[in-house]
Amino acid sequence: MSEIKKVEELNPASRSVDILVKVLEISPPREVSTKDGSQHRVSEVLVGDPTGCVLMSLWDSDVEKVEVGKSIWVRNGYVSLFRGNMRLNTGRYGAIEPSEEEVVANTENNISNRSYDQKIPKFRPLFHDDSRRGRRRR
Repeated sequence: MSEIKKVEELNPASRSVDILVKVLEISPPREVSTKDGSQHRVSEVLVGDPTGCVLMSLWDSDVEKVEVGKSIWVRNGYVSLFRGNMRLNTGRYGAIEPSEEEVVANTENNISNRSYDQKIPKFRPLFHDDSRRGRRRR
């Protein structure tokens, strides 16, 4: 298990996040299509701890794993930017687990209200071989 984080410590580059939060609000799920054409349900959930709150995107079956007023562990989560604002995600390798611990949430400090430039520096290898990815150079 990695170091346990607090909401206030999250930033757009946060990865491998383990955090204990309380579910404050759940938006109704909406249907979305991904680039490959598949249909998914996505819901935005406001979660928080004593240091602040953040929006979390829940996809498909994860929507049923949360309930307003309950505490949850987010294991191996990560932060992404959606329209310039931070979102906590579980993704393919993360998990949501119920917790019996009582969490008091600070709703005054919503870190998802902070705007960030969409351009987060990404790792770029010193060289790349497009043939390994099945792409042809033009």
